[in-house]
Amino acid sequence: MSKQGLMERVVADIEACRRCELWRNRGNAVPGEGNLDATIMFIGEAPGYWENVKGRPFVGAAGGLLDETLKGIGLSRSDVYIANILKDRPPENRDPQPEEIQACTPYLDRQIEIIKPKVIVTLGRHSTAYILAKAGIEAVGITRARGKVYEAELLGLKVRVIPTYHPAAALYYPKYKDALEKDFQIIKEELEKLE
Repeated sequence: MSKQGLMERVVADIEACRRCELWRNRGNAVPGEGNLDATIMFIGEAPGYWENVKGRPFVGAAGGLLDETLKGIGLSRSDVYIANILKDRPPENRDPQPEEIQACTPYLDRQIEIIKPKVIVTLGRHSTAYILAKAGIEAVGITRARGKVYEAELLGLKVRVIPTYHPAAALYYPKYKDALEKDFQIIKEELEKLE
């Protein structure tokens, strides 16, 4: 089956999912979007208000900052794949709960297996903790992990994992915006090494 066909199956499974209680307040599930042949995959934490309304990841203010930061390193959404740990919005944008992460991440794992990225950028502490643990790397807080490049094996793939702050955090704490931009320069350098 083609990548498109495989991803359509994942999306259908996400839209029908009832593994946790988040589906009860679903406007739209937010499976993810982007280039299925992308070298780089961005993984956020969970949909927010506008994502729930539109069914697309990173369409609110944090998405605007992500788009701007991508543009700063010569990329656009059409070059990358963007997904989240959770596919439904937690109430009041609260943090993902462990049982929700456990219920939802098999979908993310399937997406990673379909896309086969060479670089995974984790946006925020929850996606960083999940991906590093999945790769067998001892988790450290996002402040210590950010801006580092972790060579990892994940789901049978050799990948570089680059944690950084979630764009929403950079909107709330302007000092994080500089760090986010520096981390994106590291991402750019890693992508250049792969060319």
